[in-house]
Amino acid sequence: MAAKPMTPLRTLGDFTKNLLIRGLLGAAKLLPYRWRVPFVGALVSKVLAPLAGWRGRIRENLSHVLPELPEREVKRLCRSVPDNAGRTLIEIYSGEAFKSRAAKAPISGPGLAALEAAREAGRPVILVTGHMGNYDVVRAALIARGHNMGALYRRMRNPYFNAHYVRAISAIGEPMFEQGRTGMMQLVKHLRKGGVVGILTDLHFGAGRELMFFGKPAFTSLITAELALKYDAELIPVYAIRKENGLDFEIVAQAPVARSDPETMTQAVNDGLERLVRTHPEQWFWIHRRWKSPGKPTA
Repeated sequence: MAAKPMTPLRTLGDFTKNLLIRGLLGAAKLLPYRWRVPFVGALVSKVLAPLAGWRGRIRENLSHVLPELPEREVKRLCRSVPDNAGRTLIEIYSGEAFKSRAAKAPISGPGLAALEAAREAGRPVILVTGHMGNYDVVRAALIARGHNMGALYRRMRNPYFNAHYVRAISAIGEPMFEQGRTGMMQLVKHLRKGGVVGILTDLHFGAGRELMFFGKPAFTSLITAELALKYDAELIPVYAIRKENGLDFEIVAQAPVARSDPETMTQAVNDGLERLVRTHPEQWFWIHRRWKSPGKPTA
């Protein structure tokens, strides 16, 4: 879908929102890391989420796929989901302090052996992930372990915010590939050299396939499976789960997805993520409009 035109009013709105966000991030970074992360989490949960209507979105999604959830759990998720989102944001902007903590995250699961075997063999790897815990932990941790790790990212709608956001995620590690024709060409080149690429696929994608997620139709991109089949890459779902202290993580590398066809492989990714979200529902970004019909505008 084409981007909305930049009107003077929208430009002013984007500029003002970015000033507020940068002011918040700058003030938070004056605090020690162990304080700034929960501080921004609480601020987003208690102040920004109600103003932005996030609690209503979370309730809507939970009602759609988990209608049996008790009200007390719905209320808990309305608080904890934005809290995790706020923590993730300030972590991404925390530079070396975040990278050093992410590098210490233990990695478990059957996908780890497959990842290391692919590195030994010089085979490319596609790490499919989602908005779970903090997705950039995986990238920072694997770069620290010597993997040639790149990532595909989507340009933010607010151009003022996008400029410093891209600098922040690039500081965690490069290469970064912007979603689009040029970025995809760069990503493919990276794969052909035996590199590792991380791609998030848990967003609504109207041009994708109608697969299932939490028992409901969810239009999903097939790109990771298509690339894996085309370039003989290992496809491994991997997620960083936030620990109870709210600051540290454990990386879970699920079993590599068996090669078949793009729809079957992508459904397997959806199923694996669903199992993880059911275990840690507060760590998935329920704020996204994941179950939209393809005709509706992207959130």
